[in-house]
This record gives sequence, structure tokens and C-alpha cells, in this order.
Amino acid sequence: MMNKIAKLSLITFSVCCFLSCNENKAKQETTKETTTLKDAFKDNFQIGVAINQHQINESDTTSAKLIANEFSSLSPENNLKWMYIHPQPDVFNFEQPDKYVALGNKHNMQVVGHTLVWHSQLGEWVNQIKDSTEMIAHLENHINTIVSRYKGKIDDWDVVNEALNEDGTLRESIFLEILGEGYLERAYKLAAKADPDAALAYNDYNLTKPEKREGAIRLVKQLQAAGAKIDGIGMQGHWSLNGPSIEEIEESIIAYSELGIKVMITELDITVLPNPWDLEGAEVSQNFEGSEKMNPYPEGLPDSVQVQLAERYEEIFKLFLKHEDKIDRVTFWGLNDGNSWLNNWPIDGRTNYPLLFDRNQNAKMAYDRIVALKK
Repeated sequence: MMNKIAKLSLITFSVCCFLSCNENKAKQETTKETTTLKDAFKDNFQIGVAINQHQINESDTTSAKLIANEFSSLSPENNLKWMYIHPQPDVFNFEQPDKYVALGNKHNMQVVGHTLVWHSQLGEWVNQIKDSTEMIAHLENHINTIVSRYKGKIDDWDVVNEALNEDGTLRESIFLEILGEGYLERAYKLAAKADPDAALAYNDYNLTKPEKREGAIRLVKQLQAAGAKIDGIGMQGHWSLNGPSIEEIEESIIAYSELGIKVMITELDITVLPNPWDLEGAEVSQNFEGSEKMNPYPEGLPDSVQVQLAERYEEIFKLFLKHEDKIDRVTFWGLNDGNSWLNNWPIDGRTNYPLLFDRNQNAKMAYDRIVALKK
């Protein structure tokens, strides 16, 4: 028969075990509650988000807290694009860009400048230029003025955006028409001179497709041969539940890394909706007629599709972690489903669910899956 001392020791041991187990469980639950995206991936790559004007102004405190807590990198959705920051030849609107940069600096975030040269969302006056000397003067003024203003405050610039066709040839833009291929080299050299310490990138969609990928590789090599500074390539991640394949994404990451530059996964979102069969990448000028078939989830995303989205994000982030030595940042194009441009593109009025946070700013299953990869 067990004596009193032995019984007391056993009871004490049991109580200690119970307390210890519950303490460990509490620690695990606290860790689960406090782990954020930027904390989970802090040793791998930056986690970024593109924000809109209201979020720059911090008018929504819930959004402001989410941005500060979850992300380590910021991109502006629109405020640094030509039509907003440089609407007239002698007019620059710096109020919102200044607030954007100040927000990123306040939270010690990597601040991205998007974008200096793009064929779309230009000031209308730019499209009226016919003379090469005049175009050069305005291009130099645009890049010098903006990059110099934010020297040491913007860390990375998407210098040129979407300059390629789907077959890898150069897009017929106003810049190519007036200045020829030399506008690319000129833009990168101007940006590097205005801020030698800023990282300079080329950004485009469908860069996982073989022909366009070869065009991007060719473009980077030409810039390097011309002595222009280029530090990275932004692979826009406007992807779907089914494509591109993990193999295509991986081949592309490796191919760009072999150029001696960093890879950025930019503008990441995963559409859960069907798209018109002839949709071309993320070209914003495209527009198609809506129908019930093209907007199947107006009231909410079914659980089965929520699972598909989570699994898709999980497999993509597993790949990113596999190649973390090649990747500088992963940036989501929007904070939550309600902010996503995919609600209105390429068909107006659709309800899409492409991001990690829902319309009520709550983390979705996809969020949990990718954070769990680091636990």
C-alpha cells in the first residue's frame, strides 16, 4: 500500500504535469494568436501589400492596424503613377505620395515606388508629345524630380512596367514610338543617377510564359550590357486556382535568378472566378460583358472553393520558401477581398475573393495555411 509521502509526491507530480502542459498549451495558443505574416517570413523574404489612398490616409483604423502588424513592405496601388503624380507638364502632386512614403518610414517598412514609366495611366499630355527632344526632356524631368525627392526614403523602384507583348517583343507604347528601344536604358540610368542606393526593377505580368519570359530575359541582358543598373525583376502574380503551374513558376524564378538579379513576386492575388477565354494577362484596357456564369459567388465563397484557394496559396508559398535565396519580397495586390481590383476586372461588378483577408478584414483559411508553413 502506498504511504502518505508517496501519495503526496504523486499528487504533486500530477499537478505539476497538469500545470506544465497547460502552460505549454497556452504558450502555443498565444504564439498562434500573435504570429503575423511578416513575423512568420521575416527570415525568408519581405511580405508586402499594395495600399490605396484611403489606407495611405489611415482613415480606417482597422486597416491601418492590419497593414502595420502584418506586412513589412508597402507598394502604392496608384498614387505614384504618372497621371496622378504628374498630371500636367509643370505640375507634380506630392501630397499623397509624401503621406505614403511617411507611412512606410513610420513603420520601418520597405517602401516600393510603383511605377516611373508605364504606357498606361499616363497624363493625357504625354500622349500628345511628338518630338523626341521634348519627350527626353519630360522623361528626364519626371524621373529626376520624383526619384530625387524620395532619395533614401523609397527603397525599390519599379522603373519600367509592362513594356513587353505576350510574344516577348517590345510593346508599342508612346515611349517606344518616340524614343525607340533606348528609352528603357535611359530610364534606368536616370533612376540610378537620381538615387544610386535604390534597388531598380522591371515589372510585368505573365512572366511565367515561355515566350514572354525569354523577352524579359533578353531585356534584362540588354540593360546589363548597356551598363544600366537593374537589380531585380517583378513577376506579377495575377494567377488563378489552376494556373500557371508550380513548375512554370519555378522555372521562371530560377531563370531570372540566373541573370544575377533578385526576384520579386509582385501584385499577388489568386482569382477564384472564371475569366473570358481570350483574356490576355493583366492588361488593364481589357473589358468583357458580365453574366451569371462569370459571377458565380455574389453572396459568398463556398467552403469547397475556400479550401481550393487555401491549398493553392499553400503550394505557391512552399515553392517560395524552397527558393527563398532568390526571392526578395512577395507583395499582395490589395489588403482584403473588398479592395481587390479583380472585383471589377475584366468584368465590372463581380465579387471576387483573391486575397488572404476577407471583406471584414478577417484572416481566411489561406492565411492560416501559409503561416502554418513556418510553425
